[in-house]
Amino acid sequence: MTRTGRPYRRHRQLTVVSLLLLVLSLTFGPTPSSAAGADWWDPTARPAPDSGIGVTGEPFTGTNARGEVRGFVDAHDHLFANEAFGGRLICGKVFSEAGVADALKDCPEHYPDGSLAVFDYITRGGDGRHDPVGWPTFEDWPAHDSLTHQQNYYAWVERAWRGGQRVLVNDLVTNGVICSVYFFKDRGCDEMTSIRLQAKLTYDLQAYVDGMYGGTGKGWFRIVTDSAQARRVVEQGKLAVILGVETSEPFGCKQVLDVAQCDREDIDKGLDELYALGVRSMFLCHKFDNALCGVRFDEGGLGTAVNVGQFLSTGTFWKTERCTGPQHDNPIGTAASGAEEDLPAGVEVPAYDEDARCNVRGLTALGEYAVRGMMQRRMMLEIDHMSVKATGRVLDILESASYPGVLSSHSWMDLGWTERVYGLGGFVAQYMHGSEEFSAEAGRTDALRDKYGVGYGYGTDMNGVGGWPAPRGADAADPVTYPFRSVDGGSVIDRQTTGDRTWDLNTDGAAHYGMVPDWIEDVRLVGGQDVVDDLFRGAESYLDTWGGTETHRAGVNLAEGAAAKASSQEWNLLTDYGAGRAVDGDPGTRWASDRSDGQWLRIDLGATHPVGRVTLDWERAYGKSYRIDLSTDGRDWRTVWSTASGDGGLDTARFTATPARHVRVQGLARGTQWGYSLYEVGVHSG
Repeated sequence: MTRTGRPYRRHRQLTVVSLLLLVLSLTFGPTPSSAAGADWWDPTARPAPDSGIGVTGEPFTGTNARGEVRGFVDAHDHLFANEAFGGRLICGKVFSEAGVADALKDCPEHYPDGSLAVFDYITRGGDGRHDPVGWPTFEDWPAHDSLTHQQNYYAWVERAWRGGQRVLVNDLVTNGVICSVYFFKDRGCDEMTSIRLQAKLTYDLQAYVDGMYGGTGKGWFRIVTDSAQARRVVEQGKLAVILGVETSEPFGCKQVLDVAQCDREDIDKGLDELYALGVRSMFLCHKFDNALCGVRFDEGGLGTAVNVGQFLSTGTFWKTERCTGPQHDNPIGTAASGAEEDLPAGVEVPAYDEDARCNVRGLTALGEYAVRGMMQRRMMLEIDHMSVKATGRVLDILESASYPGVLSSHSWMDLGWTERVYGLGGFVAQYMHGSEEFSAEAGRTDALRDKYGVGYGYGTDMNGVGGWPAPRGADAADPVTYPFRSVDGGSVIDRQTTGDRTWDLNTDGAAHYGMVPDWIEDVRLVGGQDVVDDLFRGAESYLDTWGGTETHRAGVNLAEGAAAKASSQEWNLLTDYGAGRAVDGDPGTRWASDRSDGQWLRIDLGATHPVGRVTLDWERAYGKSYRIDLSTDGRDWRTVWSTASGDGGLDTARFTATPARHVRVQGLARGTQWGYSLYEVGVHSG
């Protein structure tokens, strides 16, 4: 039964190409359609021949009774990954001015029978042999378990839009190491060069679609750079496309033997360039530890292969430690991999303690600089692929500033972080698992979505070499029955045909992007209407997070530069650890007390202000038990917040705004053998 009245506020992983690789024509130009469509959603000059769409009826427009946009959101896709990794890993194009036959054809080395489809047989099994012919027969591809062939042909994306999707995040993606070791390539491996090309092609695709509809701005594929623009696009019934970035060494920020190969200037220049390209969300690390953050590990033989790749790129293997909290990284894959043969003589992949599940590498100082740089530019930060140590620090930073721009787009974070993401106003999407697994996970987090009044998303990760839902079989008890109606009820969706091939989710699975509406119908049949209702709220929820990010304003730190006193300070001949170091605005300096309990730090704000939030950035010597006291005159104190379970890091104390001129951090019990030590204390009105 459909729920009503829910309050509404506003994965599999992207598996990068397995480093197992280390071991190892007619064209048709666009012509006017024979009968120009009279409806706004039908192009007047679709190329002929071309793929079918298989959807009839008018796409929904406008908003609901509460003024909210409607529709599904794919928070993680890779339209132009065929241009990544040297340009020959994923075969076929999203579109071609020469027509569908040119777009949907295999890589040259796959002819005549797939014998040289090295990545195909490594990732799919068997000998890699397949019929390379795409258009018009498509005998062997695209397929749900083929990771080497184009899944994002523009007409298939059009079908997803016609089926109810209204937001698509196109993550520009590549990996320089994968590119360098793959046997076939037709270009260089610089990551930023590939990112620039993929951004350009996204705009070219917009122009290509516009051309079918009579000119600039008339097509359904609309690149947007702010949430208000996105809302207008969705209200018009079109697809809002947002650019993101997922790459292993953004801005050249790799690390070699733990030495950063970039600096703050590189980060600022890189963020400015990406923002100018239209990028509004990004990952800071992916697969390999870099100069910004440590990663969440891969499992199985792939984990071994990626670990080898990290060594070849950086000179370091992953390092682990025991986790300090309930969250943990994936267990490192230790299965044998042919990639090990390419290690230098005498070098072996290390063994790992099963009780040490966390990456020792968290968010680096440069990584923190990048996070704050993204906040200054009002960009959204993807935390999937970050180690739990890095993620914890990122969430601390965002919470200290009440910054909502945080995303988990494809099930690659520890699920224990989910409520913290929702609490900030962030957005969560689940990888495009099979309908049974997807529905089960949606059910597990349903109560949290109810609590925070948010919608849900999916991350298809198409062209992301992750694998997609297999067919449940035509003999399943509740198969998808064609044709079926879209979720809004206004369109009829039948089987999708391209050339001579017709796909059926029951027997083919999610072979390409055009199967997204079919998969959603399968989720409805397996998981129920409630799951799909939450997905249909996804566009509103995602845009709400984006809008909150854009309107965020950094609060004034009332403590910066204020007068400060302390009960004591650690003596050092070379370094000043005085109280003023905790309010000087420099995160590299700190106040440090004597090694005893009962120490305090007192800040005079100079005038009375309403105080409702205090942030404390602890050095390793932290307070396990401490309290926050306020006073208007420096004599009479009132305790407004306390804890007996401090664990260090960046703490944020929130409480009812109270007038105060003086703020005191009163230590009660130390968390270490050392004293109390704070890099910075922030005091805010609320």
